[in-house]
Amino acid sequence: MTSTFTRERTLQDEIAPTVEERVPGVEVLAVELVSPSRFCVYIDHPEGVDHALCERVTFALDAYRDDFTIDVSSPGPEPPLRKPAHFAAAVGRSVSLRLDRDAGGRRRRLRGEVLDAGDESVTLAVAGESLRIPYESVVRANLIDEGKT
Repeated sequence: MTSTFTRERTLQDEIAPTVEERVPGVEVLAVELVSPSRFCVYIDHPEGVDHALCERVTFALDAYRDDFTIDVSSPGPEPPLRKPAHFAAAVGRSVSLRLDRDAGGRRRRLRGEVLDAGDESVTLAVAGESLRIPYESVVRANLIDEGKT
C-alpha cells in the first residue's frame, strides 16, 4: 500500500514542472493530500498570489481534475518547506517538522530553529541540542509565524 507521503511526493514531482512551465513565475511550494481524492497545491509568485493566479494554476492541472478535487492556495504566514532552498531561506527562523520516523530517539514531531540547511539535511536547535535531520525523513515542514513584520 502506498503511503500518503509517497503519493504526495509523486504528485509534487509530476505537478511542479507542469505548473511552473505553464504558468510563468509560479513556484510550487508543496502538494498536500487532503483526502484520497483531494489535494492542495501551495504556490508562490514574485508578484503575490491572487484568485486569478490560483485559477490559472487549477486550469493547468486539468489532467488531474477527473480523479481529484484541486485546491490552489497561497502559502500563508506559515509556508511549507520542502526543498533545501526553502530551509536555507529559513536559517535563524523557527520551524515545525513531522518526520517519517523518530529522530535520534525524539518524537516524530519537532519544533526548533533552523541552524543550517545543506543539500542533504537540515540542522535544527531543539531543546538546547543540535539535531541533523535528513530531508528524506521530513514528511511535512512549515515555517512558524513568529509575528514578526
